Amino acid sequence: MRNLWLTCRRLINAIEMRSTIIAYLCLCCIFVFFSGQSAVAGCPSFTGVIVNGAYGVADNNGKLLGSCNPDTSFIPASIIKIPTALVALQVLGSDYRFKTEFYLDSEQNLYIRGFGDPLLISEEVLDIVTTLRHQGLEQIQDIFIDDTSFALEHQASGRESSSNPYDAPIGATVVNFNSVSIRVDKKHRVRSAEPLTPTLPIMKKLGQHKRPGKYLINVCKGSCEPEEQMAEFTAQLFRALSKKAGISSDGGSVRKPVPAGARLLYTHKNSKNLDQVLASMLWYSSNFIANLVYLTVGAEKYGYPATWDKANRAVHNGLVSELGPQAADLIVQKEGSGLSRNNRVTVRAMLKVLQRFKPHASLLRIRRKVPVKSGTMKGIYNYAGYLQDGKPFVILLNQQANTRTTVLDRLKQGRYPGLSTGKE
Repeated sequence: MRNLWLTCRRLINAIEMRSTIIAYLCLCCIFVFFSGQSAVAGCPSFTGVIVNGAYGVADNNGKLLGSCNPDTSFIPASIIKIPTALVALQVLGSDYRFKTEFYLDSEQNLYIRGFGDPLLISEEVLDIVTTLRHQGLEQIQDIFIDDTSFALEHQASGRESSSNPYDAPIGATVVNFNSVSIRVDKKHRVRSAEPLTPTLPIMKKLGQHKRPGKYLINVCKGSCEPEEQMAEFTAQLFRALSKKAGISSDGGSVRKPVPAGARLLYTHKNSKNLDQVLASMLWYSSNFIANLVYLTVGAEKYGYPATWDKANRAVHNGLVSELGPQAADLIVQKEGSGLSRNNRVTVRAMLKVLQRFKPHASLLRIRRKVPVKSGTMKGIYNYAGYLQDGKPFVILLNQQANTRTTVLDRLKQGRYPGLSTGKE
């Protein structure tokens, strides 16, 4: 900073009084340049590779072996799913199973009350309606969707209104990841592209203006009402598969809470436990699964209905318990998937997460021969996982160039400064 002031003073002294304005303009430019440079978190040992980012490697006891900018906060993108999974295992337990309740009223109307099951897919739905048929259910009229176990103020922070599946909305009672797989033929006929999922009216509606081809799209793009669209999709799938199971079904559908007089027919627990749910979440980097798990942690900890506030508090408090308050405070989560650019992590805090998560490392996908979770958004290229010898590592790149594989390859070769001292 002293050299900066000397440079500016020399500049001003070298210019005549009539050029004072020019001198001050130059001064401002220099300050902008230097302040911009100081905001960039580069790593000298990775010159040209890490322009704005950080990395760190720790031993199996959590001691930092090598790092750069380990205490600088960065946008994590999807590596935030690892803290989400860690706290979910702590609060819910590996054997936790998401449930869905089914009620029948005196007029043969079916009520479906969900509790955020992220894997309520066609195979699971067919098992449910087959069970209901075996229990003696032969006919249903209207299908009512009860989504009152969630009371969300908004959809996930960072979610956009695209048709991409990673932007699918979430809710209490949802099916098939709120996405449809369709095929449009040359005559512009729309058909389901999933063998176990019948062609539904909502599929024809979403695919009516598309060119021939195969598509995977979420059910709510643009300005649609998520709750209404999710309920319609859920009811259509249950109705179609109920008919397949031999249950007569000819009524309508609407969102409606279970009335006091309705009879509980069946409580379904998903065939997949939490370990399997988290494996799917981490393997496919599913934002849909991650945020339903995140919200469920809050609801199970502080009571239903689920809200973002309860989830934020539950996950933060869970991280305090796992990592201690100092490290937990360096992890900022606004939602559980990494969609939000307001999420923040540091290398040091993530290394502590990985140390605690190590017994569950098998849930991570293998990339470049190591278990790792990636985090990718525009200008965000992150990795978090374990090297071949089990050492946890984190790479946080918030920059335009995606050089994370180069950084990872060097770390795998043991090329990180401070191997013995932990210093650059």
